[in-house]
Amino acid sequence: MEKIRIQKIIADAGYCSRRKAEELILQKRVKVNGHPAITGQKLDPVRDIITIDGEKLYYQRKKQHVYLMMNKPRGYLTSMSDDRGRRCVTELLPETNVRVYPIGRLDLNTEGLLLFTSDGKFANDMMHPSRSVSKTYRVTVRPDITDEQAVKLSEGVMIDGRVTAPAEVRVLTKEKNRVVIEIVIREGRNRQVRKMCEAVGLEVARLKRTAFGPLRLGMLKPSTCRPLTAEELKAIRSAVKKPTK
Repeated sequence: MEKIRIQKIIADAGYCSRRKAEELILQKRVKVNGHPAITGQKLDPVRDIITIDGEKLYYQRKKQHVYLMMNKPRGYLTSMSDDRGRRCVTELLPETNVRVYPIGRLDLNTEGLLLFTSDGKFANDMMHPSRSVSKTYRVTVRPDITDEQAVKLSEGVMIDGRVTAPAEVRVLTKEKNRVVIEIVIREGRNRQVRKMCEAVGLEVARLKRTAFGPLRLGMLKPSTCRPLTAEELKAIRSAVKKPTK
């Protein structure tokens, strides 16, 4: 195991802060393998024995957080469990050494990109309205969409007593009685895209989230998961708008 500075080991074990650990070391209250500790010395926290005031310090390596992407299929609740016996996305998750939770929700009949993590701060950053993380949806609507309806969606419509923030709306394909559009929003209100479409008189036949910020669903098969790559984590963290002071 890579050696770690002693004050960090003490802090990671939850005994005290790094600064307080340095004070304890200077006060000669910390020993390593029976010898007085030195501030900044590097140790193997598994092999080396650290005592503080004669009591052994027990070090437990911090568990690594988990970050997953799922292609949620229709017919699954974004919930940890359901008292009515309906299928939940947790049934599709792989086994992990920590418990993970969904970041936001997709309703029962919405499919596509859903993120899971054990990192509470990361989840809050992704969902907080002030961070402006975009969410992209592919929406199949009926029977057709007019320019006026598209403009209304992009400028904002009234749902649940409040106007939605400006959105990006683009028509992808048009067929008889069926249009596929892409909508990009930066809010996370309940069933927002469905309600936006209903507010301008469009029937939603199919709704799929294809991207969350810079993260794209790609070729991930329905009902399957995969870990986020280091590059994806870096990209999504960079996309989070820092809160203004």
